[in-house]
Amino acid sequence: MRRSTFIENPVVTDLSALRNPPQGNLFRSGDVFVLFGELFGRGYANGLINEARKAGMTIIGMTVGRREADQSLRPLNAEELAEAEARLGGKVINVPLMAGFDLDAPAGSPTPTDLLSGLTLKNWQEEKLDWDQVAKCRAAGEARFRNSVAEVMAQLEALIPDGRNVYFAHTMAGGIPKVKVFLAIANRIYKGRGDRFMSSRALLDSDLGKLILQNFEEVTANSFKYLIEGSQALRARLEATGGQVRYSAYGYHGTEILIEGAYTWQTYTNYTQGLAKKRLEDHAVAAWAQGIKATVFNCPEIRTNSSDIFVGVELSLFPLLKALRKECPGAWTEAQWEACNALLQEGYSIDDLLAQIESYNTNPTMVAFRNFEAWPMDNSPELADVMIGTSDDITTKHKDRNALVTDLLSTLVLDGTGPLMFNEMSQPGAPVLWLSHDVIAKQLGQLHAA
Repeated sequence: MRRSTFIENPVVTDLSALRNPPQGNLFRSGDVFVLFGELFGRGYANGLINEARKAGMTIIGMTVGRREADQSLRPLNAEELAEAEARLGGKVINVPLMAGFDLDAPAGSPTPTDLLSGLTLKNWQEEKLDWDQVAKCRAAGEARFRNSVAEVMAQLEALIPDGRNVYFAHTMAGGIPKVKVFLAIANRIYKGRGDRFMSSRALLDSDLGKLILQNFEEVTANSFKYLIEGSQALRARLEATGGQVRYSAYGYHGTEILIEGAYTWQTYTNYTQGLAKKRLEDHAVAAWAQGIKATVFNCPEIRTNSSDIFVGVELSLFPLLKALRKECPGAWTEAQWEACNALLQEGYSIDDLLAQIESYNTNPTMVAFRNFEAWPMDNSPELADVMIGTSDDITTKHKDRNALVTDLLSTLVLDGTGPLMFNEMSQPGAPVLWLSHDVIAKQLGQLHAA
């Protein structure tokens, strides 16, 4: 089982974990927080926005824009812009920052989504794409996005005075092309077992899978690079006049949780975006080597609207309760246990579920997937049986499928990551940092200390 070590300036072959809540205080009233990505609902970004608001920072956000019926990209209309600014609690720069290239193409030629339109459940593994055309579409998408970043930066130049500190929070991720066949494939890869199981390798070896991986890289990873490069002139001006500029991004690369009493790295399998998240880490390492304070925070698994397709991703949340008792024992922690117990059907307790999770995490099938060097690994029929079976069984023990223990625990993780990331970026210790259950629990203990 992998234990973590802290290493400075890593090439990311080992786990560099933040162990204690930072106490940084770089950002103050008049400084600027820039959300590089659109805020749609409750998620990780809310925690950072809350911290920026507490510090008195000016909050500026972005939009991905909206698609017309013909798939052309446009800025927000007046009503949409007002809603976006109300949701953010700050100004939104109305320049479409839609990352990825699945709907881009040179004029008069097909987009990648067009190229995928003929795929069916019968032919998707054999059908081949025109990779020369895909390359042209990718170049067109990159050029469009870089041009939009330049337009955004021109507006920020006028909004940010000399000498201010600026925190850029990158939140972009995703990139699945909108093709009907993918939903059926995804349901079998991420939810299927027995006769409905499908190997994730089958997807990755197909042209469809290879295209998805390219688009993931553009959305999840390269958009971070384009942000750092595109803000070079703004960064130079601010730093020359006494300000500092920081960049953070949300990663996922497994999480340390308590297994048999020790914090041990584990991961959700199959995490198809894993390669793009590793590329995101590479961009942070490259920026760091140039003296740019850019850090990817690998955050714990949580339940969100977008993660619910990944059945079993939520199972690693349960040991957070043990971490709370270990790192911040007391009345608040016990209240969290009781709140979780109240969500379960009569005859079941959190202790029962934690025992089930411990058995799950020590199952030989699951242990075999705790291979940091091989991450992200492909799924297997055995993995699906254990993971999806455990997830389904635990869900049935709740009073209400729409009010799960993992919903409550996800909220706690969100509450902990915001101050951890915000304060660490005052003086970040490495280009890639893991936020595991130990430091999340410690941070929550500080927030809720009597």
